[in-house]
Amino acid sequence: MDSADTPLHDLQPTLDRLRAGWQANKPDLAQRRGDLQRLRAAFRRRAGEMDAAIRADFGHRSQHENLISESMIVLAELDLALRKLRAWSKPRRARVGWKFWPARAQLRPSPLGVVGIISPWNYPVNLALVPLVSAIAAGNHVYLKPSEHTPRTSAWLRDLLAEVFPDDRVAVALGGSVLGAAFSALPFDHLLFTGSTAVGRKVMAAAAPNLTPVTLELGGKAPAIVCADYPLKTAAARIASGKWFNAGQTCIGVDYALVDAPRRDAFVAALREEVAARFGDLGDARHYTRIINDAQLHRLQGYLADARARGCEVIELIAVDPARVDAERLLPPTLVIDPPDEAAVMQHEIFGPVLPVRSYARIDEAIAQVNRTERPLALYPFSHDRASIERILSDTLAGGVTVNDTLVHFGVHELPFGGVGPSGIGALHGQFGFDTFSKLLPVFHQSRLAASDWIKPPYRGKVDALVRWLAK
Repeated sequence: MDSADTPLHDLQPTLDRLRAGWQANKPDLAQRRGDLQRLRAAFRRRAGEMDAAIRADFGHRSQHENLISESMIVLAELDLALRKLRAWSKPRRARVGWKFWPARAQLRPSPLGVVGIISPWNYPVNLALVPLVSAIAAGNHVYLKPSEHTPRTSAWLRDLLAEVFPDDRVAVALGGSVLGAAFSALPFDHLLFTGSTAVGRKVMAAAAPNLTPVTLELGGKAPAIVCADYPLKTAAARIASGKWFNAGQTCIGVDYALVDAPRRDAFVAALREEVAARFGDLGDARHYTRIINDAQLHRLQGYLADARARGCEVIELIAVDPARVDAERLLPPTLVIDPPDEAAVMQHEIFGPVLPVRSYARIDEAIAQVNRTERPLALYPFSHDRASIERILSDTLAGGVTVNDTLVHFGVHELPFGGVGPSGIGALHGQFGFDTFSKLLPVFHQSRLAASDWIKPPYRGKVDALVRWLAK
């Protein structure tokens, strides 16, 4: 265990400290706003440190990708919370119906207590701080466990949060899978996990004995469906953005593309042109992110070896010396043409710069391909024909959809972000995240005169008649 790691025996005492602090001083609206303002100021001041830490953890990551996916997203979430905090926190009127008139009812957003957050390595700051912002805005204390695969970034998160919050309001646990398993088993008031579906199942199982409510942000095989009417050049450009951003290490990244059969080869050619325009020959690969570690690189290389063994055409869109691939973890954009269902690239979420391209004869065939897999976290239909889009949306189900583009629905913070079934449980972003980390407490206010004063045994005469009338 690294000396910076959190000892296992510190987990429960830290949770106890956070809960005692919350019980003694539940954050009011002024404190929450002040916390978010200080976090915003500290984050902006230390963004350069964040960028350096992430690039060091990845071996190299595009600075512009850090700006877009980390800085822009975190600041947008902070700004929305600061702007909407008062409105989100107000009691919400609920109708009682005429049978209970003149009583009134409301929903009161109430903080839960201590929220646990387990964040992943692929967007190590965004996916840690966005849910933390929601939890703080809702009036909770937070215990964060960031990924061990980005140790420099995790240490930066710990230092940033220690600067903003006292240790009885926000704490950070550092460590690997053993610590993560113990963290998942703590009796939180709510637990959020972002990561793979396989690990999500383990986290949910660990939380179950405590009946800890969980929100799971998972993954899956997100398809792009290019309909026959849609321009190939535009489709290729937008799918390239959704596939090779962060070298494909994105939970909502395009996992495979479906294109009408007569245009498959033209689509491949358009992708080749798009990649060449973006990355050249990768001699100067400053804009191309590396694979996070050797284990992930070897996993992806195994998928490609499996595809070749099955006779699939594998196209490296940029030729890179294999020695450089291994030394720098620089896996180039790669296509696998029409792999069968049993191929590894179709059995597993790829989470890398490998894109299967499959052809279809009719749109119902493409829809059937999507429905043969578990419901994905994202879906990307491309068509200017409204009927085709509606057909795809009505016959499939995904966590979220961007029509005629990729990824960008994630950046709209007033849309919920979350999966369905194996791709996730619950939702984050904006008010949806605020509500996730709140108890929407139902409160019924009875009037001075109430029918309940009359409706009681013995049920006879007018009381009997009234009950029978109300029950019609």
